[in-house]
Amino acid sequence: MFFQARNYRHPAFKRGFLDMLSVAPGIAAWGLMTGVAMVKSGMSTAEALLMALIVFAGSSQLAAIPLLLAGAPMWVVLATAFCVNLRFVVFSAHMRPYMMHLPLWQRLVNGYLTGDLTYVLFVKHFPSPASTPAQQAEQMAYLAGNGGINWLSWTSFSVLGVVLANFIPATWGLGFAGILALVGMLCSLASNRMRWISAGAAAVVGVAAYGLPLKLNILLAIAVAVALCLKLEPPALVTPLSGPAKKETP
Repeated sequence: MFFQARNYRHPAFKRGFLDMLSVAPGIAAWGLMTGVAMVKSGMSTAEALLMALIVFAGSSQLAAIPLLLAGAPMWVVLATAFCVNLRFVVFSAHMRPYMMHLPLWQRLVNGYLTGDLTYVLFVKHFPSPASTPAQQAEQMAYLAGNGGINWLSWTSFSVLGVVLANFIPATWGLGFAGILALVGMLCSLASNRMRWISAGAAAVVGVAAYGLPLKLNILLAIAVAVALCLKLEPPALVTPLSGPAKKETP
């Protein structure tokens, strides 16, 4: 967590900060346009400010806002947000060995502050969990520097977008900068054939089904990609349990 002295005084904090700094402008532009979109969707200024300050989920916010604007049923809004954020279940399961030495409240705060780019940069920098207290301190300091600037870029510019919503036309399309940052990270993660297949299938289905109402193309793209990968993934090798040895008959 970036506000703890033991983290921001550690040299790894600066490394994490600088690694995220190159993509922070894209995140800031994305946050700015999300703030604008919240106000233009019909939210009051107070509601939009509250959401900008406590919700740290850019992709699901952008997916949910048009649905709220279109008057979609609440189950569609919730299902879309759930599916878009489902990847964080995988992220948290992977991050568990890195954080189990922390108290529960620190794990929860770190979970809140961990976004897509934070996770990607962290696991690329630290492929394996720490085995000593010094390594644990280094990893948490890096995560704090990395996640701190990510959260600050997003939240501060989301608030700015809410405040300046009447002066920033949505036609500027600044939110596309954030999407480009995510696409760049996605390409760096596509390190094997199965990941390329899942990304390609989701992209093709998402574009082909763009005409569906209520952004249902997002749900369909996720469902097709997951189903395809489950079908293509080779079955795990299962070692049979060793039971009592059979008595050989003469």
